[in-house]
Amino acid sequence: QDKWEYIVDNMPISSIDMVVYDFNKDWFLLGRRTSVVANGYWFVPGGRIKKHESFKEAVHRIADEETGLDVEIVEQLGAYEHFYPEADCGAESGKHYTPTAFIVHADSSQDIETDDQHTELRWFKQPPKLTHKYPLEFLDDSGVWPRDEERLPEYP
Repeated sequence: QDKWEYIVDNMPISSIDMVVYDFNKDWFLLGRRTSVVANGYWFVPGGRIKKHESFKEAVHRIADEETGLDVEIVEQLGAYEHFYPEADCGAESGKHYTPTAFIVHADSSQDIETDDQHTELRWFKQPPKLTHKYPLEFLDDSGVWPRDEERLPEYP
């Protein structure tokens, strides 16, 4: 716990975030967050990259762990920066993530398995009102859903 708090206080966290999209139905997947960071907001599936894990390996592991879905990588969107005022480990400086985002395809007829980081996972054609601003960037950049600046939720 002390080591993780030290890391969060002093370094950005390398992670994967993914726009899980069913190209056959034009639906994308969002999860309602339960963690301290972005609690209550809808967010795309994502997680930390493990040491010696490739992006491809991380995408498939995270998709399986967070959603139970079998996904196919379509495109790497690129690197982003996310800054949060809070942290889930007691770190006083908040969290700084440097996610690499991907568009992945999944068949929405697959069973979804909700993990402990989400109260629910659902397919959408457009983002619900409490979608966090960071996944809106991914949805916009992926072309899945064009962002409307007036509709962007403010992060508290």
